[in-house]
Amino acid sequence: MGLNQNTHEDGTVSSAPRDVVRRQYLASAAGDLDALRATMAPDVEWTEMAGFPLAGTYRTPEGVTANVMEILGRDWEGWAAHDDTYVVEGESVVVLARYTATHRVTGKTLNARVAHHFVVRGGLIVRFEQFVDTALVAEAATAD
Repeated sequence: MGLNQNTHEDGTVSSAPRDVVRRQYLASAAGDLDALRATMAPDVEWTEMAGFPLAGTYRTPEGVTANVMEILGRDWEGWAAHDDTYVVEGESVVVLARYTATHRVTGKTLNARVAHHFVVRGGLIVRFEQFVDTALVAEAATAD
């Protein structure tokens, strides 16, 4: 098995902010909620943007996955955040990405650019804030 960007030669997992955030996206894409929770600090603050269907701030890794990831999986088929650009400065990681999904009730597709701001301390995500065009999300979730 080859090394990846998240694993050191001695087998330990990287705690570099970019690598922690990348593991979060990989865990989310795989639907691995345990691995996703493992990237978050016990006192994480995860904020979904006002106007987004799940708007609000959630705390604890379990609170985040129960109130965000599990609901997205319930309401959207194939929900994915495709990360493509990382801007890292110290403990701050900004990721430009794209959400894609199909709403389970309306059958409408979503394809929207998004920016995520993470703060990583001690190898764990302590804060997350989402920026997205909420009108595009609402349009896909609203029946004609």
